Amino acid sequence: MASLAAQLPQTLNRSQTLRVPQRTSISRISSAPVRRRASGGGRISCSLIEPDGGKLVELVVSDEPARETRRREAAAYPRVRLSRTDVQWVHVLSEGWASPLRGFMREAEFLQTLHFNSLQLEDGSRVNMSLPIVLAIDDVQKREIGEHRKVALVDWNDRLIAILNDIEIYKHNKEERIARTWGTTAPGLPYVDEAIATAGNWLIGGDLEVIEPIKYHDGLDQYRLSPAELREEFSRRNADAVFAFQLRNPVHNGHALLMTDTRKRLLEMGYKNPILLLHPLGGYTKADDVPLSWRMKQHEKVLEEGVLDPETTVVAIFPSPMHYAGPTEVQWHAKARINAGANFYIVGRDPAGMSHPTEKRDLYDADHGKKVLSMAPGLERLNILPFRVAAYDKKQKKMAFFDPSRAQDFEFISGTKMRTLARNQQSPPEGFMCPGGWKVLVDYYDSLARAEDRKPREPVPV
Repeated sequence: MASLAAQLPQTLNRSQTLRVPQRTSISRISSAPVRRRASGGGRISCSLIEPDGGKLVELVVSDEPARETRRREAAAYPRVRLSRTDVQWVHVLSEGWASPLRGFMREAEFLQTLHFNSLQLEDGSRVNMSLPIVLAIDDVQKREIGEHRKVALVDWNDRLIAILNDIEIYKHNKEERIARTWGTTAPGLPYVDEAIATAGNWLIGGDLEVIEPIKYHDGLDQYRLSPAELREEFSRRNADAVFAFQLRNPVHNGHALLMTDTRKRLLEMGYKNPILLLHPLGGYTKADDVPLSWRMKQHEKVLEEGVLDPETTVVAIFPSPMHYAGPTEVQWHAKARINAGANFYIVGRDPAGMSHPTEKRDLYDADHGKKVLSMAPGLERLNILPFRVAAYDKKQKKMAFFDPSRAQDFEFISGTKMRTLARNQQSPPEGFMCPGGWKVLVDYYDSLARAEDRKPREPVPV
């Protein structure tokens, strides 16, 4: 198991652009916890880890007069229409989740990401960056842009979202991008079908100026806290450690056991107030995942019913789209949480994984995600906390850590079984999930069934 090591901020010269602290040499896989020592000043309040590059990137135009000026200027620029997934990436970039990246990747950044899973900074150090954050355009758009150095990015309603400055256009080699990101070019990869297969053959990179904060007006914007807002909240709560848990599924009591046990271990190490960042993914997900709105209702019940402590838990939405790219993608998930202030990251079995799209097996080795995180370039400052395996203890009638010496007493309840029970409006074993959270799941699958019943039936051939 990776060591539970405390990250103390390093000295940083903030007058320099895109600088990171000197790396601390430390083994993150050891038999005993290791505490790191600070090299001196540069301390962030409440011991929050410094963002990649030393400064959190924020790309939203700061005031209304400046926004009006940008809108007038943008009227003269060529336009690039964004998809919903593109807007989600603008959101990610605008708030600094990808710090120190300041916009859609130019070719040098794209190639470093594909081949090295990291970006080199001015001082020669590297920060992790495992997923390309790029914007595709087609041949027609490329001709329209011509020699212009700026373009206006608009949404599907032609509303101005951002200006992309000092642009660079380069070839979009889709096959290479897919092969290096997913490790396969097999058909049926959800994000590829959604955002790459039909995208243009060119990529356009540049520095972003986002006109105003990205809002979705779906009743969940209050949960979409930026890295800066999360850091403020952690400081307000006097956090001396932040441990992040990403999920795209409902929370069951096994998840809760892991999170509460992690906090207990951090307290035993000497931390006074570790805070949990429960951070569901809020961007694109594949069609059979539970939608964000229902997941957030379920998470609310988990806190309301005391499964997790609201005083030591911050629930927020991570705006990134989901790639299902396994060990490559989990590095992005971890890196982004550094920028939000987390110095511990919980990683489980087959993180960001999926079933192989054409074969009856998992696409990735279940243990590779946590192993890669322990070695990934640019993540040396982050402490990786692998899952302990939890299962349903039939004797104790609750979720518990798996004990191999009495394996017969445990039942592993798969996601497939959980969904089947919810669809059939059956109850899971007592202690598997809080009752209110389970009811949300049942209501979701019931709403799917009712929607299916309302669909017009095709006429039966005579």
